[in-house]
Amino acid sequence: MNQTIRGMGLPDPDAVFPNEYGTSCYIKNVVTAPDIQIGDYTYYDDPVDPAGFEQNNVLFNYPEFGDRLIIGKFCSIAAGTQFIMGPANHRTSSVSTYPFQVFGGAWADQAPPHLGQLPRKGDIMVGNDVWIGRESVILPGVHIGDGAIIAARSVVAKDVPAYTVAGGNPVRVLKQRFPEDLVQLLLAWRWWDLPPAELAEAVPLLCDPDLDAVRTDLRRRLGMAE
Repeated sequence: MNQTIRGMGLPDPDAVFPNEYGTSCYIKNVVTAPDIQIGDYTYYDDPVDPAGFEQNNVLFNYPEFGDRLIIGKFCSIAAGTQFIMGPANHRTSSVSTYPFQVFGGAWADQAPPHLGQLPRKGDIMVGNDVWIGRESVILPGVHIGDGAIIAARSVVAKDVPAYTVAGGNPVRVLKQRFPEDLVQLLLAWRWWDLPPAELAEAVPLLCDPDLDAVRTDLRRRLGMAE
């Protein structure tokens, strides 16, 4: 498949650095942790160490804890974005939040196992075609929908719906990007799953600011009568 893609002159999803700038990294090709799943063409941009995404930007990741980081295709992740995994949490159901067990000695003998005490928020899930602005922080268990935009330096502590713009600390939805009917057409079309030739053909549509024309074309592509 990738030979076909290269033969068509399309960017190679298996490249680590897909362009001449050297600051953008297709991070699925450098991540090794079994609990991190990243789709094709999703990139992290950083002028210092873009290939160090797993080590520098996914914090407190212990696969044995059981939660996952799942990021879809064609996402744009700006420098300094951090994903905080579940083991960063502390026990909150008891009088003290202090992690006695991890410091050993008699404390470890007296305290229950550390990971077993922690609240479980579930997987962090980021949809497709999501843009995350610089130095944003994504907290455990958060789901970000397809086509969402996260403003720079946001703290994403709750779910963000598809095709919305969200920002702030804590994050809140600022606006919906498009009218609801267009959102539903985009979610039905799922352009990020198109075969390579169809995707290349669709690029002008994906970049077209004439939303009425986009709506008309999507209805045609989806076989919907006007």
